[in-house]
Amino acid sequence: MTDHTAFDVAHLANVELYTPKFDESLWFFRDLLAMRVVAEQGDSVYLRTWDDYELYTIKLTRRDAAGVGRTSFRASSQEALDRRVAAIEEMGLGDGWVDGEVGTGRTFRFRDPDGHEMGIYYETERYTASDEDRPALKNQASAFPGRGVNARRIDHINYLAKDVEANGEFLAKALGMRESERIRNDDGRFAAWWFHFSLKSYDVVYSDDWTKHGNRLHHIAFAPDTREDILKAADIFLENGIHIESGPHKHTINQTFFLYVWEPGGNRIEFANAGARLLLDPDQPVVEWSQEERKKGQAWGMKTIESFHTHGTPLV
Repeated sequence: MTDHTAFDVAHLANVELYTPKFDESLWFFRDLLAMRVVAEQGDSVYLRTWDDYELYTIKLTRRDAAGVGRTSFRASSQEALDRRVAAIEEMGLGDGWVDGEVGTGRTFRFRDPDGHEMGIYYETERYTASDEDRPALKNQASAFPGRGVNARRIDHINYLAKDVEANGEFLAKALGMRESERIRNDDGRFAAWWFHFSLKSYDVVYSDDWTKHGNRLHHIAFAPDTREDILKAADIFLENGIHIESGPHKHTINQTFFLYVWEPGGNRIEFANAGARLLLDPDQPVVEWSQEERKKGQAWGMKTIESFHTHGTPLV
């Protein structure tokens, strides 16, 4: 039976991305994805997707190399935050408390075994729409942009890991995540592992880093409304010279309709639509795929391309 503390984390909240091409990456997120700049501090710009209830979704930071900075999660209550912090400290990977950023409250920093920086907080400030982006319907955070890809919210993050199982086991204990699907290779090791917090089929993924470099990003994903939005996005990226890596197509695992591109700084970005598939069963059985089954490729037969296993940021 699923323990009630499995719901201690409400959702993936925000992600910091590093980029060596700051102006071009900012153009990608602001103009092509229709995200709004809400703050600027030092070498960073904070942007939000149009239906994010919090103040920001992405912190874009100027760096010499692309990659991922801190990923933050919001706890479902102060008591839940206290439980998660205690669990992390017990495993010895906590870095301590820091002040929150742009509307988020006091945050506890920690790292997974691979070195990916993370944080968890509870207190937050809700976004208040201005006259410029006030929605017609008061049950959404801001007006629908009606331009570009119209990224509605962040959907999930996929990390590259030297050891998929060590990282997955840590984060499952640290955040109370539940597993949804996994790939087991012929040698018995996991090639990839999918986890979720609530009704979505996945929020966090670990994939095997073939380079064994450690602390790398595979991709972050944004959710538009429909499959048709993803098809339109492919045309938008084509017209604007954005590298389309794979898709549009349908994943076998978790059945997500997808498109993968590389933003100008080099980070892989996915646009994902899971359709009507939700995991309503709190004790949902884990779906395991064999190495032979994964050789069949994606749902409609497209083979997984080589760069999907080798490209990550920072580049190696």
